Amino acid sequence: MPRPGFVLETDKSTPPTMFWNGEGFRMEKLPSGSRVIYAPEPLKPLDDADASIQQALLNPAGDMPPLPELLKPGMRLTIAFDDVSLPLPPMKRPDNRQRVIEAVLEMAARAGVDDVVLIAALALHRRMTENELRHALGDRVYDSFAPHGLLTQHDAEDPDAIVHIGKTEHGEDVELNRRAAESDLIVYVNINLVAMDGGHKSVGTGLASYKSIKHHHNVKTMTHSKSFMDQERSELHSSNWRMGRFLKDAGVKIFQIETTLNTDTFPKEFAFLQKREWEWKLRDRVSYMGVSKALDRTPPRVARSIFNSVLSPHQMTSVQAGEVEAVHKITTENVYRQQLVEVEGQTDIFTMGLPYIGPYNVNSILNPILVACMGLGYFFNLYRGKPLVRQGGVLIMTHPTPWAFNPVHHPSYIDFFDQVLSETTDPLVIEAKYEESFATDPWYRHLYRTGHAYHGVHPFYMWYWCSHALEHLSRVIVVGGDPRSVKRLGFHPATTLGDALEIASDVVGRNPSISHFHAPPLMIADVK
Repeated sequence: MPRPGFVLETDKSTPPTMFWNGEGFRMEKLPSGSRVIYAPEPLKPLDDADASIQQALLNPAGDMPPLPELLKPGMRLTIAFDDVSLPLPPMKRPDNRQRVIEAVLEMAARAGVDDVVLIAALALHRRMTENELRHALGDRVYDSFAPHGLLTQHDAEDPDAIVHIGKTEHGEDVELNRRAAESDLIVYVNINLVAMDGGHKSVGTGLASYKSIKHHHNVKTMTHSKSFMDQERSELHSSNWRMGRFLKDAGVKIFQIETTLNTDTFPKEFAFLQKREWEWKLRDRVSYMGVSKALDRTPPRVARSIFNSVLSPHQMTSVQAGEVEAVHKITTENVYRQQLVEVEGQTDIFTMGLPYIGPYNVNSILNPILVACMGLGYFFNLYRGKPLVRQGGVLIMTHPTPWAFNPVHHPSYIDFFDQVLSETTDPLVIEAKYEESFATDPWYRHLYRTGHAYHGVHPFYMWYWCSHALEHLSRVIVVGGDPRSVKRLGFHPATTLGDALEIASDVVGRNPSISHFHAPPLMIADVK
């Protein structure tokens, strides 16, 4: 059995702790008595992933017949799948989506189904490139569908391709991709990287319009989501679940397929990243030194390219199919089985090292807004129960935070950073004053629909994602970040961890409790 997660209390003999620092690393000596929280070791993958997929399709969960019984000649079948934001890093071939979609297509062919369309469920994300689609789906699927216009990418701004289904009892507009809504069956193929993924969020967000998505991607909802990883405490989930149940009651039929991964995140060249520092062998220490020194001499653009080429060896640990809620219940249990780490009590200071990649900068740059979202929106919320840091505590994160943006992927981010954050960082003010103009801007809409740009409203949602943390914390400090970028975000820059702890002492005193979140690999702190 792999070892579970572990919480180490440091003392004078504890070696320095490795912090991610974008496309690099820092070794930091934490004060004695600090806690370092380590992820569980990777679970054993499925012995035969393809056989397990077949079993899931033939033995679905919940009130849903086996997939072959749903497939009939003359029907309209739509297969939707998660986009490039998952998994992180991209996994080695074959991707889970390829394995599952090939199995579904083989069943559809045997049933005589010949009206099949594949849709990348983009929501308001950027369009995937051909290489990204080939990587996710495999060459055989891509070459069979793309040349004939049968592999599409959801366009949340195409009025002819969106249909209004109705409104929930809370007044939430439910709009959906027309092809999906008018199909006899939607098969959704998902990868659950974290507990927030999947469930009704898959179709209800991935194939929705801005008009629908804004009902839950707003400051009020984000502030009242007291952990995105704990469905019962997440207003985001509550809204998604209402919309998903509304779709079901309206007759939209969904066969959900969800997969989970282990946390074997990095290839063997980076094996030290998944080990506890006091267990590093000579080979690990040499690897760390070699990689670190090489990165120190490498221009950021080149280092970014190297890291973006990393493919993860993580593998499938479960697959379940059938009715959405029954499937997601099993999926969540499997995510928790891999990722939960029990932690006793909250802390005054929460430290974290942010890596080079997040959901919205695959093959791109982690710009300052995405740095904020990764730290305050994602890592801060990787908990169940209550936040790892106490109310009024301090968050310290390491990242270079360069004043740098990908103009192809993130054009509206550039203007949001320059025009909006220069005036205010208050999410409520930003939402009221600026969101609509960015969301409806014709140029941003054009770039989203025809290029590889995120929707004009996307940087707003990334900022709203920080709302709960911004309300909860008294101070956010970024170690090693470009001071101009850090200050524009409304955070405090620090040169070293020691400087950051000194800045934090104004809030938490001279002898604070400190907890370091040693991720990735990903984990969820189960705070008691």
